[in-house]
Amino acid sequence: MKKILIIGAGRSASSLIKYLLDKSKEENLEIRVADISIENAKKLLQNHPNGVAIALDIFNIEERKKEIIGSDIVISMLPARFHMEVARDCVEFGKHLVTASYISDELMALDEEVKAKNLVFMNEIGLDPGIDHMSAMQVIDRISDKGGKIILFESFTGGLVAPQSDTNLWHYKFTWNPRNVVVAGQGGVAKFIQEGKYKYIPYNKLFRRTEFLEIDDYGRFEALANRDSLKYRDIYGLEHVKTLYRGTIRRVGFSRAWNIFVQLGMPDDSYIIEGSENMSYREFTNSFLPYKPHDSVELKLRHCLKIDQDDVIWDKLLELDIFNDNKIIGLKDATPAQILQKILTEKWTLAEDEKDMIVMYHKFGYELDGEKKQIESNMVVIGDDQTYTAMAKTVGLPVAIATLKILNGEIKTPGVQLPITKEIYEPILKELQSYGVNFKEKKVKYLGYNPFNLGA
Repeated sequence: MKKILIIGAGRSASSLIKYLLDKSKEENLEIRVADISIENAKKLLQNHPNGVAIALDIFNIEERKKEIIGSDIVISMLPARFHMEVARDCVEFGKHLVTASYISDELMALDEEVKAKNLVFMNEIGLDPGIDHMSAMQVIDRISDKGGKIILFESFTGGLVAPQSDTNLWHYKFTWNPRNVVVAGQGGVAKFIQEGKYKYIPYNKLFRRTEFLEIDDYGRFEALANRDSLKYRDIYGLEHVKTLYRGTIRRVGFSRAWNIFVQLGMPDDSYIIEGSENMSYREFTNSFLPYKPHDSVELKLRHCLKIDQDDVIWDKLLELDIFNDNKIIGLKDATPAQILQKILTEKWTLAEDEKDMIVMYHKFGYELDGEKKQIESNMVVIGDDQTYTAMAKTVGLPVAIATLKILNGEIKTPGVQLPITKEIYEPILKELQSYGVNFKEKKVKYLGYNPFNLGA
């Protein structure tokens, strides 16, 4: 049997494992799932005869190498910072590697060795990065093959709640790692280009610079810039593009309300809050406000941030219980970001019967035969349940499909790479359609850069 080693059995691994188990009989596969918690691995394998659960600490060098040596291909679903431990072993023992994470400089430094051993190290093959790359390049290549020239490309992705589970004023709940949501956008400046002009948004302004987009049947959303859109010019072969802008999707109004936390400093992860263990939610909120003992915390916050009492933002803050003096943080030596994450997790955790939703939106502007044209393309995926979520499906299925195609020699170009060639994206996108991961395209009047999407 061909052995596939999956390291990491977190929430994003459920659909990946199910896909490979479903294929295991016809493809003669043994699916070995290794996790620091063997119970996590067993839960996702569900006693399948072709699945093996393994307890593995990746820092146990002997055990890690033993599992990698015994496999035909390795999938790392670990946090990105741990991939290199696995990658070096895969080079040493001549094993293909698949991850859903961005290619780090450290990983890219292995490229020559990977090619010399005729190995495929496929990365950025999840949702974003992943499906975004493949779906964008499919349209870009199609336009280029017809002689067209791309002059505008915008791309946005969001992990949200499904409409039937949209039960709070923020229209948002955690559908992936809450920490990443809390600290998103920090540590850098958002960089992009619009109509040939370079634009930069510092973190303290990021959540007040949004644009709107419409998704048929799902309504209006807002999008805010990701950290560095400019690097995609070279990746996508768009060196001469006039507009290139990538970002994150939220429901309208989220960013304006989140900006309150940014202005207070609550998402900061760089220092410790003294006495956090015994601090109440109200005391935490008050710690960011001026000392005015005769004013209430509520009054001080509204005054400092100029929030009217009838503003929906005020209702959103009340909904989160941040003024509750009876709720205790209970986290020792916690950073503001860690405390904010705890407060939000109480309110933004999906209930057992609720579902998540993934939304992806692309806009392509191009010139063809002397005429400017525009295409909009979008994908919406609704999760099945709390195990097979939309996030798990859109992250895990591309990983699984790519793994099987590498194992079977259908994807064979060696090197440390991402999925931007036809050899990779065409068969994977085609198969994803059978799992409900589809893009809908429509041609619209060319509007150029249009932050309010008017007339689209």
